[in-house]
Amino acid sequence: MPTSPPHTTVTLSQAKELIRCLADTESVLLLSAPGVGKSEIVRQAAREAGLELRSLLGTQIAPEDVSGVPKLVGNRSVFCPPRVLLPTDDTPFCLFLDELPAAPPDVQKAFYSLLLERRLGEYRLPKGTWVVAAGNRTEDRALVRTVSSALVNRVFVLPVRVDQSEWLAWAERNGVRPELRSFIRYVPLALQRPVPAEPVPFSTPRAWALLSRDMHLAERAGRLTPDERRALAFGRLTAHDAALLCALCEDGLGDLRPAADYVNNPALLPKSETAMWFVISRLRQAVGTRQLRTPEDPPAAAAFHAQVNTFLGTIGEEYRFALLLDQIEHWADLGANEVMLDTLKRVTGVPVGHGA
Repeated sequence: MPTSPPHTTVTLSQAKELIRCLADTESVLLLSAPGVGKSEIVRQAAREAGLELRSLLGTQIAPEDVSGVPKLVGNRSVFCPPRVLLPTDDTPFCLFLDELPAAPPDVQKAFYSLLLERRLGEYRLPKGTWVVAAGNRTEDRALVRTVSSALVNRVFVLPVRVDQSEWLAWAERNGVRPELRSFIRYVPLALQRPVPAEPVPFSTPRAWALLSRDMHLAERAGRLTPDERRALAFGRLTAHDAALLCALCEDGLGDLRPAADYVNNPALLPKSETAMWFVISRLRQAVGTRQLRTPEDPPAAAAFHAQVNTFLGTIGEEYRFALLLDQIEHWADLGANEVMLDTLKRVTGVPVGHGA
């Protein structure tokens, strides 16, 4: 299954709504990198629709688990599908085919009539039943097999992406630790790292949620020392994410704020050098991507420019150089001309007038 262009992907919440709209008529196949939350979103959609969820794991079933086994009825044989696919009454349910792209070819083939016609031999699924499948992409190195064109032609393929704001809202509702949410807020790329070439831990939404659970359990047992936090983090996350997370946790990560807060009130800046450099890095990103910008209202713009100069004048020279480096034009747009002129005089030793 090839990688889908970014503009064709949907977020998990969008995928859930499309499942609710289509899955009783169209068979839907969710595709994404590992650990995004596909299985959970299918469970949520089924629960909200009042449907029982029945799951089959593509990597752990045989063709007869789909098509059923034969029995004699009168003078002919009839295939009897398994109970998970054929309930005893006509109550609709949600049939979830997890890891379908990883299933062997003969298992994928056994699903053809189910995916297209909602039928297994002579038996049909109850009207209103959902059929939803999920799996990883071939580039994810997740034991994915080649998916036949015949199968792809029988499903509605829905590529899913991770959305930071959606995950943060979910994480807060589900009790993910605040320091982990703060880290993802400041380092959004750490939410979903590319699958590594080697079989080592890497950062995914699932990994962050499981790390939160692990830390809760360790803390409840009185075992969350810095060394134990490192062991848990490196056992779940991409190594550089784990290292930065642990360093910042030891320096009060939970107290970090949005970049604009520090410009508005330099007294909020952290005392730790590690945390301070982290804030400087986030400020550079905010300025470089124009997340920090001058208000349009003239009085508010003048006050903001004065505050920017106050902020830059308050921090140490080393931090100021790091912020201004290769972003002179961006800071000029934020009204930092006064501080930049003063910095230029300090660096060159040449008097520079404001009218120059």
